[in-house]
Amino acid sequence: MKYSFIVPVYNRPDEVDELLESLCSQTLKDFEVLIVEDGSTKTCKDVCDKYANILDLHYYYKDNSGPGQSRNYGAERAQGEWLIILDSDVVLPTSYLAAVNQEIENGEFGMENYDMFQRGDEANKQGVQGNHHSQISISNSQLACFGGPDAAHESFTPVQKAISYSMTSFFTTGGIRGGKAKLDKFYPRSFNMGIRRDVYLKLGGFSKMRFGEDIDFSYRIVETGYQPRLFPDAWVWHKRRTDFRKFFRQVYNSGIARINLEKRHPGTLKLVHLLPTVFTLGVFALILTGALGRIMMVYGNPADFRLWYWVVVAALSPILLYCLIILIDATRQSRSLKVGFLSIPAAFTQLMGYGLGFIESWWKRCVLKKDEFQAFEKTFYK
Repeated sequence: MKYSFIVPVYNRPDEVDELLESLCSQTLKDFEVLIVEDGSTKTCKDVCDKYANILDLHYYYKDNSGPGQSRNYGAERAQGEWLIILDSDVVLPTSYLAAVNQEIENGEFGMENYDMFQRGDEANKQGVQGNHHSQISISNSQLACFGGPDAAHESFTPVQKAISYSMTSFFTTGGIRGGKAKLDKFYPRSFNMGIRRDVYLKLGGFSKMRFGEDIDFSYRIVETGYQPRLFPDAWVWHKRRTDFRKFFRQVYNSGIARINLEKRHPGTLKLVHLLPTVFTLGVFALILTGALGRIMMVYGNPADFRLWYWVVVAALSPILLYCLIILIDATRQSRSLKVGFLSIPAAFTQLMGYGLGFIESWWKRCVLKKDEFQAFEKTFYK
């Protein structure tokens, strides 16, 4: 068997039903599915039973230990050569696995060594083949890990589409999550991630981090010498959160995780990761400046009214311009003015939630010098 889908689940039977239905429609059938119920009180056992005679489906129930450990539980029991990690809130297009398979069949080597061989550089070829260290490099550059992008389905609610836009747009931080216009090196995320089973087990799978465990795993993959690849045609529909309050908590925790990831993997914090924090501080500064200007317009010297008027305009203009850019771009992509307007609070929630989480984590980890367990005990599974 070539592929094993591993899906951790916690109290989401309806989502699992949609995911399994989409797996039934795959044009490529060489796969098994492992559903790992992570201590749910509302299980999906009945849903899985419905598909038991259609899919090669294995259902497991275990005590709650978090998504990372549930994925590890499934990986230990999987039979496929490749493990494909999915979140329970995704739905796959019918061509998903065929796209994955085509990329894998066409990609034996990582891009660096592949380009070297394509150039016909005989000296480099001999150098690579002539010593043990270089042979290890070639072995590790073989395709071992991949990830794919996500998109919003037509059936998603306007809020879900707006949240999806904010998580994938170049005008937020979608550019660091992979795509044709990405701002940072691609690291697969757990909603759509594939890895060779032998590499997964060699690295010990996911850590006990509650947030950022997928990036932690991707960093360890790269540090071992493998190079993850983006499969642009292996995309999924990803529902993400259903309201802005839950979405804020999600991105806030992601901001917290970024500092923890830097502590675990020094040097991985890039300038691009600071953008949400810069955005957050900038918005606060502009709002305070605008508020001060408005107060001075009302209570200040009447002779200075015009000056403070332009202070207010200068302070609010960048925010209004950004809102206009989001409105136009999101409306164009979604073909819905409603989604366009909802994408404005979604974008601010995504950037400022992440930024505030980052600031809190920086304060506790870098200023107060607390370790990750002292600072954020609730963000780790025991």
